Amino acid sequence: MGIPVEFNPELALYNISEYRKGKRKVEECIPEKMEKVKVYDFLKDGQRNYWLFGEVPLIQTNNNHVHSPPKASVMILSVTHFVRNGKPFIKGQYKMVDVFNDDKIPFNGLEGVRK
Repeated sequence: MGIPVEFNPELALYNISEYRKGKRKVEECIPEKMEKVKVYDFLKDGQRNYWLFGEVPLIQTNNNHVHSPPKASVMILSVTHFVRNGKPFIKGQYKMVDVFNDDKIPFNGLEGVRK
C-alpha cells in the first residue's frame, strides 16, 4: 500500500468564474485582479508537494485537466496538509512575483527567463 502524492512544478488554479458559479472556493481560483507582491491564499485537494525555493508558474486549469500557459510567476510561501471529511487537502499562501500579459515564454522548466 502506498501514499498517493503529487509533485507539482506549478500552481494550477481555476478561473474565478468557478467561484462566482458556486462551484469552487475563492482560494481554489486565480484572483480576478492579480497584483505584484500581494500575498494570496490557495486551496487544493489531495496531498501535493510544491517547490518552495524559487518562483513557479501560476497556471489556469479546468475539470478536464486542460492547462493554460503561465499567467504569472509566484513564490509559494507556506503549505499545510490537513484532512476534511476524510479527504486530504493542502492550503497555503503564495506571493505574486510577476503577471504575464503577453506571449513571451516566461519559464524554462522552473527557471524564470524574464528577469
